[in-house]
Amino acid sequence: MSLLLVGCGKMGSALLQGWLDQGMAAAAITIVEPNQDAAQDFTSRLGVNAVASADELEPDYAPDVVVLAVKPQLMDQVLPPYAKLTANTLTATGPVFLSIAAGKTLASFEAVLGTNAAIVRAMPNTPASVGRGITVGCPNAHVSASQVATCKTLLSGVGDVEWVEDESLMDAVTALSGSGPAYIFLLAEAMSLAGQRAGLDPQMADRLARATVAGSGEMLHQSDAPAARLRENVTSPGGTTAAALDVLMADGGMTDLLTKAIAAATQRSKDLAS
Repeated sequence: MSLLLVGCGKMGSALLQGWLDQGMAAAAITIVEPNQDAAQDFTSRLGVNAVASADELEPDYAPDVVVLAVKPQLMDQVLPPYAKLTANTLTATGPVFLSIAAGKTLASFEAVLGTNAAIVRAMPNTPASVGRGITVGCPNAHVSASQVATCKTLLSGVGDVEWVEDESLMDAVTALSGSGPAYIFLLAEAMSLAGQRAGLDPQMADRLARATVAGSGEMLHQSDAPAARLRENVTSPGGTTAAALDVLMADGGMTDLLTKAIAAATQRSKDLAS
């Protein structure tokens, strides 16, 4: 398999490292990196090929996968030169384009790459940088089963992968898992501040909050039990945890706040895509 990675920032480089860790041959990967120093670093350190732009690709270059790891606001100006990679389906099978640009719809890519292009829209999240992300993908009608499997393998290099067929659900995905790490960081931040207000030293409160959030997340990761069951397991009737949960689970509490927050993020995702 040959792969073209367009954009090698934080998420792109995380994916690249994940592929190499999976055993993909560096020689099969070409990255598009306009920064000469960064490109030299990737080629010398990782062994991948690098070009500064689509114009430097060989005329007959035909990758199996094109991963678009470009910021959404730059996609419209970056994407057009790659339309030449979309093969005429009457004579050949073209590449599958895998985009991780938030809010960019399948239709927006088809308008540039061609209505016959095989395109997967994906939404990863930032824990991908430590190999613990989760990505949701949505293919268009031209993506074959083997291309779905290929994209799943590539995305699994940075964490778990799920799929949806209804593209409209990608707005909720973006709101829940795409933006979700910020909610968890806010939780740790709020816990630390609350601990300080209860009398703890700031450094101690911060350390306790961070370790508690990280450790609880690892318990969730390792357990097959529902989150509700894990919550119940640490809640003794009439105890300190129960007293806190009486506040957090009351009307207008954490569940209601997160419902409103995710609804707001979902609507914003829809607005950005329109």
